[in-house]
Amino acid sequence: MQTASGARLDMGRVALLLAFLAVGWFFWDSPVLRPVKLLVVMMHESGHAIASLIVGGSVQSITLRADESGACFSALPPGVLRQIIVFSAGYLGSAVMGAVLMLATFRFRLRRLVLGAACLWLAVMGVLYARDAFTLAFCLGTSAVLGVAAKFLPEGAVEVVNLFLAAFTALYALFDFRSDLWDSQVRAGSDAALLAQHTWVPAIVWAAIWTLLGISLLGWAAYKSMHVDHKSSNMRMPPLSSARRF
Repeated sequence: MQTASGARLDMGRVALLLAFLAVGWFFWDSPVLRPVKLLVVMMHESGHAIASLIVGGSVQSITLRADESGACFSALPPGVLRQIIVFSAGYLGSAVMGAVLMLATFRFRLRRLVLGAACLWLAVMGVLYARDAFTLAFCLGTSAVLGVAAKFLPEGAVEVVNLFLAAFTALYALFDFRSDLWDSQVRAGSDAALLAQHTWVPAIVWAAIWTLLGISLLGWAAYKSMHVDHKSSNMRMPPLSSARRF
């Protein structure tokens, strides 16, 4: 399939993306996937932390728990807009990370750099903001694993790892929208409910806005990443199906 711009749909990438989504869906409750879930929770909390710093606030701590919950404690200057940005950056942050993983790997060919950046991000977040042993151990341990993968995995394997992380991050973000924002009991304690207290905009409205933005972003990134643009040499890459097998 080819678009009007000349971009061709790479069926190898599409098949692998769908396969990873299926694995995440069917093995969602498997303990094997728990480290990846915690990684996405860290993306969520990092979104809050980065947004807090951008609006002029400070981050006191980030906490992860083995039950896949997390928290970011920060101090913000007064202002409704600042609160909207920071509270929105959690759920949208994981959607943004999923989109960035796909685009950086397949549109901009930054394969090893993606894993290297993730390694650095986890190490910095852990050292600066972890205040408990579990969070620090997870951040530094996962950082080390990603760093080793970036250094030693073959190029084709790096692509596969990045696509798996992107697919699982996107799936987790969608599940988060469904379970946290559209379940009325859970939504009562979510970021949407907390933001509603500051803005007087109902939590269900924030849930709708975040869900629409997150799904639109992930869909656009997947569309762009699954196509090979033959008109632009600097964006061109061989299809995943032609990568070396290991």
